[in-house]
Amino acid sequence: MYSINKTSAEFRSIARLALKGKWPIAILAGLITVLLGGSFSPTTFEFNFNVTSSDTGSALDLGNSISLLPDWFPAIAWTMVIVAIIYAILYFVIGSVVAIGYAKFNLEIVDHGDAKIGDIFSCMNMWKTAVAARLLTSLIVFLWMLLLIIPGIVVAYNYAMTDYILAENPDMTAREAMRASKEMMKGNRWRLFVLELSFIGWAILCVFTCGLGTFVLAPYQEAAYAAFYREVSFTE
Repeated sequence: MYSINKTSAEFRSIARLALKGKWPIAILAGLITVLLGGSFSPTTFEFNFNVTSSDTGSALDLGNSISLLPDWFPAIAWTMVIVAIIYAILYFVIGSVVAIGYAKFNLEIVDHGDAKIGDIFSCMNMWKTAVAARLLTSLIVFLWMLLLIIPGIVVAYNYAMTDYILAENPDMTAREAMRASKEMMKGNRWRLFVLELSFIGWAILCVFTCGLGTFVLAPYQEAAYAAFYREVSFTE
């Protein structure tokens, strides 16, 4: 099953075969993972800096508006900020762990094992490693992208297999898993890129379903990526 140098079409074929009869649970698992922040990609960064200039009159109007606010407003505002920060941290932590659990789920799918929704939450005891891995990969990719976009993308592909490695090797540290992924992806970065690219047609079709098609496309993609990991880990 895991012969060397499969094509993107072969990985997709493995995914479809593995998902036969398991589409409902795969769709549900993908939805839960997205809601809990487990579908984070270290190559995705959004920066929204909205800088506007205003004249002196506008600044005075703003100052006057603020002065009219009740005394308790700053306390409420700061409370909301603190709650938002706590929520973001929890979302990041839970998402980091769920991502590894979801990798485990998809490996069960392609291995024709007993994939269960509980797999998504099976790695909670390794939350420190999960958070460290996501934080380190995100930081490294971000710093590289500050220099040049292309090298940043290449670096992101180096660590693409980290979650799968941790799913199968829970005793590994974050750095060990990242190093293993980097070694595993030597000569395979382009192949993973082509595999991802092969889903573009399906992604375009999803647009015409008002996005509903992504509920089917996402499990399909994730199963194909798990099959890719199975090959590169087998041949590594």
